Amino acid sequence: MSNKRKTRRFRIMKISIGKAAEEFGVSKETLRRWERSGKIVSERTPKGHRRYDLARIRGLVPRKSLDETRTVAYARVSSQDQKEDLKRQVAVLESYCAHHGWTFEVLQDLGSGMNYSKKGLRKLIQELCLGRIRRLVITHKDRLLRFGSELIFSLCEQFGTEVVILNSSEESSFEDDLVQDVLEIITVFSARLYGSRSRKNKKIVEALQSAAKDL
Repeated sequence: MSNKRKTRRFRIMKISIGKAAEEFGVSKETLRRWERSGKIVSERTPKGHRRYDLARIRGLVPRKSLDETRTVAYARVSSQDQKEDLKRQVAVLESYCAHHGWTFEVLQDLGSGMNYSKKGLRKLIQELCLGRIRRLVITHKDRLLRFGSELIFSLCEQFGTEVVILNSSEESSFEDDLVQDVLEIITVFSARLYGSRSRKNKKIVEALQSAAKDL
């Protein structure tokens, strides 16, 4: 009777850059950039095509992180007075994403388009930089930031995130939102000039609020 033990042979599966990109949930360009920085390695076929070790990839990126690669919708208004507009904006985004059958999450902020440290926006940027967002949906580009939305779009391009801008006609708060942002800028500068509790600053703020109501 032979005492030889049977040895198991594990097949090493090599996959293309396209399949590897799907496995990571990022773009092909992101994979190339990771390879240049030494984060991952690949082999080349005789014809020069990249091949990746599937087992190594799954060791680098747990399967649950692939589930986090999803569609994210972002909504924002500037002030408490626009809460109803925020609800309508969220409803438009949810309806659009559901209609296309996407698994999605809605991030929303109530704050000025001049504010870069809003909670929802910070989470959006973090998730983008982690390569966890496959698609970003917004009703208008200024929902991200009043000035600087191009920076977010550059991040999307860098990490292979598709951007969908609805330009929805239902977004009636655009002009009101712009007025609120302008008022905020003037209020901040007047407070710096005269002091936030000074009588002169209070008069300026009251005049601005009155002008906003007239608009």
